[in-house]
Formats: sequence, structure tokens, C-alpha cells
Amino acid sequence: MVCGRRILQRSVWKWPAVVLCALLILAAALWFRPAWTPPIVAPRGIASLEQVELNGSRQWILIRGEDREKPLLLLLHGGPGMPAMYLAHATTRDLEQDFVVVHWDRRDAGKSFDPNMLATDERVSQQLADAEALIGLLRQRFGARRTFLVGHSWGTYLGVLLAQRRPEWFAAYIGMGQETDIAEERRIADRFIRQEAQRRGRSEALTQMQAQPNVYREKWLFEFGAELHHATSFMPLLMTGLAASEYTLRDALNVPKGPQFAARHMQYDVIAAPLSTAVRSLDVPVFLFAGRYDYVTPTELGVAYVQALQAPCKHIVWFEDSAHFPFYEEPAHFVQAMRQVRDTPCVAARLARQ
Repeated sequence: MVCGRRILQRSVWKWPAVVLCALLILAAALWFRPAWTPPIVAPRGIASLEQVELNGSRQWILIRGEDREKPLLLLLHGGPGMPAMYLAHATTRDLEQDFVVVHWDRRDAGKSFDPNMLATDERVSQQLADAEALIGLLRQRFGARRTFLVGHSWGTYLGVLLAQRRPEWFAAYIGMGQETDIAEERRIADRFIRQEAQRRGRSEALTQMQAQPNVYREKWLFEFGAELHHATSFMPLLMTGLAASEYTLRDALNVPKGPQFAARHMQYDVIAAPLSTAVRSLDVPVFLFAGRYDYVTPTELGVAYVQALQAPCKHIVWFEDSAHFPFYEEPAHFVQAMRQVRDTPCVAARLARQ
């Protein structure tokens, strides 16, 4: 190999060149490696990574379960535009014993990100229409049984609106990092950052937040353990994602593009008021999975919203060692909590009536 001979000829550059060549080979392998999902060996199992057409857009879904007769669980990722499919192997794998788990990269996210997507298509009404189309396909494929709807972060905004529109489709709604009122969320997050900066003697945080809060907010939420409680950056999520067989390097490079596109173009054309004001009741059981240290979507607001919300039954489940990603930070607790949701009497009775 030419690369190898040149490394040996120049001993001064040997190890940096070895590392560079190894990285180039790894990048090429990841770029050209086809995406796949591990098989599930069970008589009624399903393990499928596939594209579906939703309202004229080709979008990717991952469906996994040991028994296709089990209840459906659809996870709505956050962002908008920030996928969660690349975390599936580390977060929802154990749930495949109890549910048919569906991860969906929406039209602006991850594997589904389309560089030719029109800015006019980036709107809440389109996301809701796509969600309804997807659930319609799933109900046709697996039978018209009720789905467990799990939202994370901005996915909770979509999830609440979807549960309000189609309550008959769902066994329960579960919110993690529950959206409520964006302006109030930012006010509380900024107050938290200022308090932590003063407590820790981090004057640069105060300076940056004073100058450009929208630019530096996420940086300091990470730094102060309010996004991932035991990490100060996105790096653990990134490293977990690199182990996802469902993602190629090309897909991974699309991950930051979705949130950037959504930040520029998302149109909130369904409700004008904050979610906590516009949606005051849901005709489905409601569960809040609350990260104790979450200041991205401050938990105190999510708790207040669920407590005020009218619903057939409501429960708050605390994740004491988590911030904004309880399903990732405490995956065993997340699995246990989802099984408890399924077995809650008001949910079990709803499933029995479907």
C-alpha cells in the first residue's frame, strides 16, 4: 500500500500518519457501509429499517420488536430536526420484549434529511400531517390497535398536538423534556446559568450570556449538567451514535443539518399561544418522565403543566439522575417506567377496549 510505504519511509511522521491513514480508512468504511439493523430471531419478531412515503416525502423508520402482536410504541424525537434513531440500540432495545418500537426520522432529520427540502415545508402542520400518515400506515400494517406515543423535547410539542387531534389512536401519551412555553423556558434556563456561573466562579458564562444568550445558552446548559447531567458536551451522544448500525457516516453528517434548517425555517402555524396555554386537556392518559436536573425544558414547568392538564389519569415519574435525556441517561429506569405505564390500570383498561 502506498500509504503504508510512505509512513515507513518517514519515521518522523510515522505515528501521526498511521493515525491519519487509519481515520481515513475508517471514514471510507463508514461512508460506504450500508445501513442495517440486527435481526430479531423470534417466530413473530420484526426488525426492519425502511423508507416510507409520507405526503410525498421519503422518510426513514426503524421498527423492532420480538412479537409483532405487542402494542406499538412510537418515539417522536426532539429538535426540531434532531433525530433519536441513532440512539435506539442504547435506549429502547430492552423495550422490544414488550412493544413494537418505532423510531422515525422526520423529513427534516437524520436519515430523512433532504437537502432539497423547501423552506415552506418546514412547518408544524406538515409535521403533524406526516405523523398522522405514518400512524395510519402502522395501523394498517399491524392492526388498528392503540399506540404508546412517546415524545422527547420538541417531540413533546408535536406529541401533545397529535394526542389532542387523535386521542382514539393512543393508549397513553408520555412526555420527556416536556415543552410548555418557550419564552418562559429560556427565562428559567438563563436564570439557572447565571446562578451556576456565580456559584462556580465562571465569569465567562455571565459575559457570554449577557452578550448573546441564544448563541451560548446550550453550551452552558451542557457545561452545568442541565442537558446531560454527567457530561459537559454532546460527545457521549455522538460516541453512542457512532455505534449505530442503522446510520452511515453520510447519515451522521446530516444530523446537525436538521436543527440548523429548522431553526431558520420552522413555522408555528397550528397554535399561536404557548402549548401550556393552548392545550389544557387531553383525552388520553398522560405521563411525564421528569429529569430532575433538566433546564433545557425546565422540569418545574413540565410538572406544573401536567398537574394543571385535564386527562383521564396523570402520573409523574421522576428520573433522579437525569437532565434532558432520561431515556438515554437512565435507560433501565426508562424501560421499567414504560412497562409500568403499560400496566397502569387506566391504560390497561384502555388497551382492553381497543
